This record gives sequence, C-alpha cells and structure tokens, in this order.
Amino acid sequence: MSLYCGIAFRGKSFCCYRLLSTYVTKSRYLFELKEDDDACRKAQQTGAFYLFHSLAPLLQPSGHQYLVPRLNLLELERLLVKFGQDAQRIEDSVLIGCSEQHEAWFALDLGLNSSSSTYASLPKSELETELKGSFVELRKALFQLNPVDSSLLFTAQSLLRWHDGHQFCSRSGQPTKKNMAGSKRVCSSNKIIYYPQMAPVVITLVSDGTRCLLARQHSFPKGLYSALAGFCDIGESVEDAVRREVAEEVGLELERLQYSASQHWPFPNSSLMIACHATVKPGQTEIQVNLRELEAAAWFSYAEVAAALKRKGTYIQQQNQSFPFLLPPKLAIAHQLIKEWVEKHAYSSLPN
Repeated sequence: MSLYCGIAFRGKSFCCYRLLSTYVTKSRYLFELKEDDDACRKAQQTGAFYLFHSLAPLLQPSGHQYLVPRLNLLELERLLVKFGQDAQRIEDSVLIGCSEQHEAWFALDLGLNSSSSTYASLPKSELETELKGSFVELRKALFQLNPVDSSLLFTAQSLLRWHDGHQFCSRSGQPTKKNMAGSKRVCSSNKIIYYPQMAPVVITLVSDGTRCLLARQHSFPKGLYSALAGFCDIGESVEDAVRREVAEEVGLELERLQYSASQHWPFPNSSLMIACHATVKPGQTEIQVNLRELEAAAWFSYAEVAAALKRKGTYIQQQNQSFPFLLPPKLAIAHQLIKEWVEKHAYSSLPN
C-alpha cells in the first residue's frame, strides 16, 4: 500500500504530519468534498462525469460487455451549450467517488425533469447520437458490466433517484436544496437536513446440511433461482428479520444463522443486502411455499448446485441454453452465498 508523508488537508481539522495510507487519504478527501462546497466545485474542474438519462446510464457496447464513457468538465460544458443549456446545470451532479490520485467522479442526469428543476429534460435520442452510446436501463445492463463500473453506477443511480424524490421537505412542504456533492439536502425554511438512506434487506441461504433451498419470484428471469430475501421491518434485528422471512416465505423454522457479508443494491430503491447462512431444525424440512411471495421454492443437492456454478459463458449466454435452473450472476451477493455453501460442503467432504 502506498504511503504519503506530511499530508495537509485544507479542512482545518485534517492537518497531520504522519504516514497515512492511500485509503485514509482518499476517504478524508471525499469527506472534505462532501462538507466543503468550494472544494467540491474545484474538484469538478479536474473530475470526470458519468451521464444518465431518466436514471439510465450512458453505455457503449463492446462485445458481450458494456463500456462506461466519461466526460471531463470542458466536454460536458460544450455538450450542454450545444443543447441550449448553461454550465450551471452541472451543479445538479452528485459525487460518487474518486480515484487514488484524487480524481473526483460525478454523475449527472440529463433526463430528469422534476417540478422544482429549472432545466428541461434533454432529448434522449439526440444525446445518444452525439455521445455515440445508448442510455440503457441499469437492471438490463447489470450483468454486462465489470464490478468497478457496476459499483459506481449503483451508487450514482441510487443518489440521483434519492435527490429526485426528496426535493421537498416532508414537514414544511418547502423546497430542499442539495449541497454541491449531493451528500445531503437542507430544507429552505426550517433547515432540517436530509441524508440519503438505504433500506436494509436480509438475504439468506437456507441449508439442511446436505441441500440448500433456492426460490424464485414471478419477476425473475426464466429459470433463475436465488436465496430467500426480504426487507427488515421496523424494530427488528437482522436475526429477527431472517427468521421471520424464512417462516413467511417457505414455512420453515431456523436453528442457526451466521452473517456472511453485505452489498449495496440499487433495486428497487437502494437497499443494503445483508447476507446470511442459516440451517433448519433437523427433521423439519418440508417446504410450504407462500405463493403471495414466491412462484416456487425447492431443495437442491450439492451436486446440482456445484454443476450450476461450473457452467461457462456469460449470464446472457446461459439464459439461452436449456439448463434445469440458473443461479444468480457473480455480481449478486446471492451468488457469493451459494458459492460459499458449495465450497464449505466440498471441504467438509474431504477425507481426513
């Protein structure tokens, strides 16, 4: 890891003369941009912008993958002028991250046309022609993006959607105003501060020791099975939510559960996926599917799931083949849960 010596930040509280890791300096730089409008405005001068239209990111096809083009400030200003708008619209952008070299990354939606906005939506088809790309619905492009791009676009879409839906104070009804970075909005009348939020969702892979339970909803792509998932209710712990969701959806009572990992997921409205493994009580494995929640659910053997994990080709290619069932793509945390279960089962089966 790179180390920097004697780094001094413009923020008064960040003067230090000790070795700081790249991660720390990057984190503190982003904090500065979120808190200091002038610093954020200055970062835009050398930053890069990802463009959206009505929450769909600008993408360029490249084989079975999508590339994500970026514009610098000068290119973005020229684009806006060409379509009859001024550079002031750039202040509608949101900060979504930065490189280790402190190049700040922003996202701007040129299609949203909210009631409080002074800017009209720009024509989608004309923008696509000018930018030599397409504004593609993120859910459809999801599995043709690399992990770095997908993470940035997840953050960007979630922030843009949140700002579009929180332009008025829930208490006073008066307009709210975002700061330069888009890390908060402030009510113009009572100064209440609103921060972007995520909804906690538990996602659980249930096992009976030799099999794992997978399910599908009506909205899933054809043949796709995944782990059980559901939103946490007010007042619940993660453990309470996992037990309740499993009981509600498949009628099983859990014996043990273990946390695995978490992941930000932009659908439907920015969720924090909290992934867990769980086992059912011995002898209590009969599934009673709640058809209001699921289309189907079933137990799958280690051999079936391991074979599904080994399939080659992109997710789109797998969809076009006649497999008994499909697993979530590698990008989804459900895939990680399933992979962990297979690896643990394989390890426990090795001879001593």
